[in-house]
Amino acid sequence: MDRTSPLGAFLKARRARLSPDDVGLPRYGDRRRVPGLRREEVALLAGVSAGYYTRLEQGQQANASPEVLDALARALHLSPAERDHLHDLSPTTGHRTRPATSGGAEKVSADLRTLLTTMAAHVPALVVGRRNDVLAWNRTGHALLAAHLDFAAPEAPGTRPNLSRLVFLDAPTRALYRDWPAKARAVVGNLRILTARNPGDTHLGALIAELTALSQEFGSMWDSHTVAPCGRDVHTLSHPAVGELTVTQQTFDVPKEPHQSLVTFTAEPGSPSVVALEALKSRGRSVDTPVACVPTP
Repeated sequence: MDRTSPLGAFLKARRARLSPDDVGLPRYGDRRRVPGLRREEVALLAGVSAGYYTRLEQGQQANASPEVLDALARALHLSPAERDHLHDLSPTTGHRTRPATSGGAEKVSADLRTLLTTMAAHVPALVVGRRNDVLAWNRTGHALLAAHLDFAAPEAPGTRPNLSRLVFLDAPTRALYRDWPAKARAVVGNLRILTARNPGDTHLGALIAELTALSQEFGSMWDSHTVAPCGRDVHTLSHPAVGELTVTQQTFDVPKEPHQSLVTFTAEPGSPSVVALEALKSRGRSVDTPVACVPTP
């Protein structure tokens, strides 16, 4: 029986996107029933036996060494992010240097809250937790991304907005992104990394199950096993209050809180987007309470 593991499913998805031509293997005029490389071809390229690779992909081999995983990454032409993801998925090499999560409610330090407040005059920003929950945001970050939600929603674990859920299930958030499919793919790619790094997180697993059940688009993107770490992205937003603007989103790890990230948004100096962003900042400072409160599911 094929008991495909997360590691095996990722390997299968990655070999399916390659052809013999991509890796310099002869075809010998063969007609393939499915696209992509065969298992024995991947094994040949990685320098392992076909039986070993088959067991690895079927979840029957759990002791792949870092050297074998690196060889597979080269054979499958994985990107650096995909290579790291491959290691994260391995029971023998993943999570060795990453601190374990406590499983309790996430909290934002007083210093980080002070930083968010200070940044509000110039930079929209928010703090995101290990499941893409919004743990805190400043006024301008709230005004930019989710003015239709209660500003105080991140203060309690039960009402915290989840960015992944918002992108797929919240109509105002979906309308905000001019290129929603690109944003959605980035969210799914980041979720793949989060689940590999936190395999025992039942709440994260429940989030994936919820999005799969409620969004056919999410299910299709999830099945592609795309890996996309957060870093720097440029988004054009259709904002209901200030019109169209283009912002650069950057994500930074929070010191001493390895499962939290600081997310900032800036506009190109001298661009029309700067004017729109300044208007949004003024709007955020002038509104003490949001005009609507929509609890997060």
